[in-house]
Amino acid sequence: MEGGNQRLQLLTENNREVKIAFQRLCHRSKMRLDLSLGRNRLVEHLRAIAEKRIALADQIDIAELWDVLSPEPGWIDLNTMTGLCFPTDTDDDHESGVIRAMFKSRHHFKFKPDRFRPYTEEELAVIIALEEKAARQQRLIASGAAWINAVRSGSMDSRPERHQELSEIFKSYFLFEKDSPHCETARAIMKNAELKAIDGLFNHLVAVGEWCVDENVDLLRYHIPTDFSAGALDLAQSISTLSDDTLRKTGRVDLTHLPTLTIDGQSTLDFDDALSIEIRNDHLLVGIHISDVAQFIKKGDRLDQEALSRGSSIYLPDNRISMAPPVLAENRLSLKKGHIRPAISTMVKVSRTGDIISYDIFPSIIRVDHQLSYFEANMSADTSDAIERLHDIAIRFREKRLSQGAIQIILPEINVWLDETGVPMVNRVNRESPGRMLIAEMMILSNWLSAKFLAENDIPAIFRSQPKPKSRILKNGTGTLFQNWMQRKQLNRFVLSSTPDHHCGLGLDAYVTASSPIRKYFDLVTQRQLRAGLGLEAPYSKTEIEAIIEQLARPMADVGRIQFRRNRYWLLKYLEGRIGEKEEAIVLQRRRNAYAVLLKSYMIECNLPQSSGIDLKPEDLVQVTIQHVNARNNILSVFMG
Repeated sequence: MEGGNQRLQLLTENNREVKIAFQRLCHRSKMRLDLSLGRNRLVEHLRAIAEKRIALADQIDIAELWDVLSPEPGWIDLNTMTGLCFPTDTDDDHESGVIRAMFKSRHHFKFKPDRFRPYTEEELAVIIALEEKAARQQRLIASGAAWINAVRSGSMDSRPERHQELSEIFKSYFLFEKDSPHCETARAIMKNAELKAIDGLFNHLVAVGEWCVDENVDLLRYHIPTDFSAGALDLAQSISTLSDDTLRKTGRVDLTHLPTLTIDGQSTLDFDDALSIEIRNDHLLVGIHISDVAQFIKKGDRLDQEALSRGSSIYLPDNRISMAPPVLAENRLSLKKGHIRPAISTMVKVSRTGDIISYDIFPSIIRVDHQLSYFEANMSADTSDAIERLHDIAIRFREKRLSQGAIQIILPEINVWLDETGVPMVNRVNRESPGRMLIAEMMILSNWLSAKFLAENDIPAIFRSQPKPKSRILKNGTGTLFQNWMQRKQLNRFVLSSTPDHHCGLGLDAYVTASSPIRKYFDLVTQRQLRAGLGLEAPYSKTEIEAIIEQLARPMADVGRIQFRRNRYWLLKYLEGRIGEKEEAIVLQRRRNAYAVLLKSYMIECNLPQSSGIDLKPEDLVQVTIQHVNARNNILSVFMG
């Protein structure tokens, strides 16, 4: 026995020396062995004693003993229990046999080193249920590991009995890891299957057909619904398009005589904004017409509830998840060519020199005459008077914003989409093309005037503001690709509030977004506030606006994260087929053991390992070779060459 900590050094029948705390002794025998026999003889004696005691333990039927003692549960000392089990003469070996039997079957008696108490029937039922649950869990773990190994080796012809339960465990753990309720089970299965990386679960789920190789796990991770409830679909189907005669009798201003056009991406199906321009004697009258979505989606109805829970439509290279059911978003709400639609129109009086003289906002009906893609608008920029004049006004409005301190960041956009065979395709979009530029500026103009209208009428709304950047790199809207990229990193996040404030990035004194009510819930809320200012419905209160801002903070963050990650995934998937190709890159900054560089062709950042003897500085142009790409693991590596 060791000193103060009361630990014993013991020799076992298996010829092992162990140290245990004195308090852990369950039984002390009066028998003494002759230590002079030597270690081997001592072990032989210990083994013989142990075999005898095990044989005695096997004679005890613990369940039968419990049946006899459980009607009157109480503590029974070791000596009495030994006498009950062995009615004839007993010794230390019999006592040890009793203790060994109790250890072997622990769910009938609670015991301490020198006494025992039979569990009640209720306690026993709970213990047995827990044991069965543990056994079931062990069978599940064994089955899961066997399934993974069989699929991995290619020998699995059929799924195990509990394959669906196992699949849900694998999915949950892959998506949420330590936050999964199945974390411990999944880890045990992976350990038994000698699966070291969590990617192995993804590969297994693909192999058994639960997921596809390009599964968008973020939609599952962030619980994004891809379908609509039956109630929302039924309500959407029940909303009928108002007849032309009915629309003309609603008291809205009839603008169907105006030549009106939309300019959108080639794959757009939900058209929510249109433009018109009239030449007057001494000025131009620009019309910015937004689909009156709030006319159909009412506050608090099933469609509104689902739109609020989603927050926004989600546009991905391989999928589009609408905020409103497509039967509405792409039909009744959409400003489709040749159809009369209700709208909220902003008519802007502009001088011949491009100055804004006045504006008016009112409910209207319009009919789109021309539905143009950006490409078609660009091609007709020099031949269409309407597009040319709108473009000139857009340029002048931007110049005014720049003179007021706006930060105009000009960066190409990398558009990623899938062809008809599912192969990712990439093209570089010039966001400064005439069509894109004029649409961007017209929407900024419309949103600014909507903010002015709401502020002047003291109507709370979801106003956007932006503090000054951390540092100012760009001057007067000009700058290199490097400067534009780095300036974007210096911008502060926009702020949402129920009251207006200055938007530094746009150079405007107030700003809202109201131009995409089909696609964004914030815009739908703002449109409702505009309608309230026009007497069409009751407004949200300031408290309600602030609650909506808070409620949508998480969903909107998730939408942004999902769109960014999925675009990056498919861009990396595209680059997986371009390993070994050389690309021009701009050095952005030096890091610990590498440089951060921007691949110009794809506008994507990655690390460039430092090369001995080469010292690079920000804005240097270098040629790199794509070395390794793994879209699923978000890996892109390059080297100098």
